[in-house]
This record gives sequence, structure tokens and C-alpha cells, in this order.
Amino acid sequence: MAEDHLAAPVPLPEHERLAAFAGEWHGEETVHPSRWTEGGAATSQVTARIALNGFYLIQDSRQTRDGRESFAAHALFTYDREDRLYKLFWHDSLGYYPPSPASGGWTGKTLTLVRGSLRGNARHVYEVIDDKSYLMKIQFSPDAEGWADVLTGVYRRVH
Repeated sequence: MAEDHLAAPVPLPEHERLAAFAGEWHGEETVHPSRWTEGGAATSQVTARIALNGFYLIQDSRQTRDGRESFAAHALFTYDREDRLYKLFWHDSLGYYPPSPASGGWTGKTLTLVRGSLRGNARHVYEVIDDKSYLMKIQFSPDAEGWADVLTGVYRRVH
């Protein structure tokens, strides 16, 4: 009797596409005035790595304004084989717990992920410029129609 071995799942090309954001990054950011904070310039240090057998990108970022840490985030990105959408599980130092992950996909070199909550809707947009830089913006909308920038930045790979 031959033994049946179930092969462990392997990452799909969709999972591998997230590697564009893996590495150490330095961000130059603009914090836009919002209900959460005043506007102004900021910098961020972002560390991201492919983990868990290639299925996830785990990202940690720390923002500095006026010489002190002003915001931090921990994010997990993956591709959902069931609904064929990318997912973003986002946790940050504002302390709100998202009821569900942001969801979305790629259009060209831009990954857009949207999530709703009782407070409104958040949209995360990541645009690959090249292998050394990307743009990111976080936007807010009360109704998922008109979007206002909350944070915009350019991130450059640190060697």
C-alpha cells in the first residue's frame, strides 16, 4: 500500500509579488491634518520581510515627528486564494482594532486595499516606482466615495 503524502501548499505568484516591499526602507512622509493629528512632515523607518513559508509580508514601521516617535504600525499582507484578493491586516498605535482586513488588488504597479469600519473607510495605496523605491498613501472616507489623504510618503530602500 503506497503512502499518500499531501504536499504542503506553496506560495502563488500573487504571494511572491509582495516581495517588492520586503527590505529596510526610509520614508519621507507628509502627515495631512485630520481628526487624529495635526499636519506636518515626518520620517519613517520601515522593516518588511517575507515570512511563514512565503505566504505573508510582515511590515513594521515607526514614524518620527519633531524628534520623537509619533506613530507605529504592524501590518501583515497576504493573498487570499479563496476570493483572489490581497488582504492587509493593519494594527497601529492609534489603538483601534480593525473588524476585518483591508482587501483589494493590483492595477499595474499599484496595490490598493480598502477596509471599512464604524469610523469610516480606509484606503491604503502602494505604488512600486522601481526596486529601490515606492509611494504609499493612506486615505480616509466617511462614505467610500470622496477620499482624503491622511498620510503620503516616498520610501527608499536602505542598503
